[in-house]
Amino acid sequence: MNKIEHIGIAVRDLAEARQTFSRFLGQEPYKEETVESEGVTTLFYQVGEVKIELLAATRSDSAIARFIEKRGEGIHHIAFGTSDVEGESERLRQQGFVILNDRAKAGADNMLINFLHPKGLHGVLAELCQEKN
Repeated sequence: MNKIEHIGIAVRDLAEARQTFSRFLGQEPYKEETVESEGVTTLFYQVGEVKIELLAATRSDSAIARFIEKRGEGIHHIAFGTSDVEGESERLRQQGFVILNDRAKAGADNMLINFLHPKGLHGVLAELCQEKN
């Protein structure tokens, strides 16, 4: 892992969150993207070298919808950048961490992603991200 790539924040209402975060950060998001396979729409802001990702559910059975139902809005995950998401996933698996997907999958913002179960990381859901070529 070579950097914190982004911080994911779960929100109920993406339009309302956009207004709030745009005012707070003094800028508009650089990208909006829907990831159908995950049931989310995302907005990305660049803040220095780290991105802020707002995530809103597009369907009631998505992970973000379940997260908000259980915990409310707030920080959902911290994403760590890597040049080899598959290799890093395997390294962590061998260290005893529970990796949520057998293989990396397509995520938002041109990334291949995989997640670590939060129980193994003191309650933090960690995402591994590798930029697609």
